[in-house]
Amino acid sequence: MSNHTTIDNLNKALQMEMTASHQYQLHAHVLDDWGLDKLAAKMREEQAEEIGHSDMFIERILFLKGDPEIAFANAPKRASNLKEMFKADLADEEEAVEFYLKAARQAYDENDVGSRTLFETIALGEEGHKAWLELQLELLTRLGEQAYSATLVSSPVIGGETA
Repeated sequence: MSNHTTIDNLNKALQMEMTASHQYQLHAHVLDDWGLDKLAAKMREEQAEEIGHSDMFIERILFLKGDPEIAFANAPKRASNLKEMFKADLADEEEAVEFYLKAARQAYDENDVGSRTLFETIALGEEGHKAWLELQLELLTRLGEQAYSATLVSSPVIGGETA
């Protein structure tokens, strides 16, 4: 069984997940800075999930006797508003789902059931992220950024003090 393509795909997936985890980390800090602590907490949950995905890819690469390539696929970018943040994340999730499904087919062709299952399982999770981001964009459009943002603050700050 030749698994060179699958190991390459696992490494690319690892890099995508490393990028995603750091992107969500940056988002969490930006959102905290904007006072949107509830959304920042959600981004930290997403970050933890992406780190978990990274761990699974590393474990699989090592199992296949490959060398994990710890790197970023892209540098994390700071968003200037919520719409930009959600749209960028949605594009990344769409790219991930497409890549993971392609990688799953290639793993199947290499008779690597474990890697195929891993790619499909993570693709399913990313579809959930995609659906959540689509909903946030819809709510942002329907409510407007000010009303949407008001739902994401634990306690408002008035005159520098928590109300």
